[in-house]
Amino acid sequence: MTREDLLKYGLSFEDTYQDAPFHDQNWQLVRYKGNDKAFLWTYERNGFLNINVKVDPIWKDLWRQTYKSVLPGYHLNKDHWNTIIIDGSVPDEEIKRMIAESYDLIAYSPTRRIYEAVKKIPKGCVATYGQVAELAGDKKMARAVGNALHKNPDPDGIPCYRVVNSKGELAGEFAFGGAGAQARLLEADGIEVINGRVDLKKYEM
Repeated sequence: MTREDLLKYGLSFEDTYQDAPFHDQNWQLVRYKGNDKAFLWTYERNGFLNINVKVDPIWKDLWRQTYKSVLPGYHLNKDHWNTIIIDGSVPDEEIKRMIAESYDLIAYSPTRRIYEAVKKIPKGCVATYGQVAELAGDKKMARAVGNALHKNPDPDGIPCYRVVNSKGELAGEFAFGGAGAQARLLEADGIEVINGRVDLKKYEM
């Protein structure tokens, strides 16, 4: 990916703008308008384009261990930022994923609020898409809940299988790893599933 590609991707997120704060064109940043914080830094160093992205501390070491070109943040807090050397060794989709996660951390976007809401569903209970939307701060974004859960970056930490529709019905078979997977996960939580449906009166949080 070129610098132009990266900046364009960063600017594709809601309420963002480009900035060059150091009066040095080598440093081009993308910021979130809501708080003016940068979530994507681009610059050339040692002959390569580099980017800095914010990272959840629990993920920082995983990225660094997976790719040699992902390093502790250059000139930034090394517990909360990673540097990615754009040398072709990190797949474009992974770079985009890290930029998107950086945006979510800076902007506390609807997607992140949805994930935080899902984490609050206790074992042995389910919640509807509408309930999760309301917990995330906007009861009108139930459809966004479904979209976010199908892109869940951390299935072990974000129990999206505990979310059902307003009738208690489970998601389509393509979700959660294939046919019957959601039912098996719910049953492991102690929740009874009958004909692809959960009794909301009994299990709704």
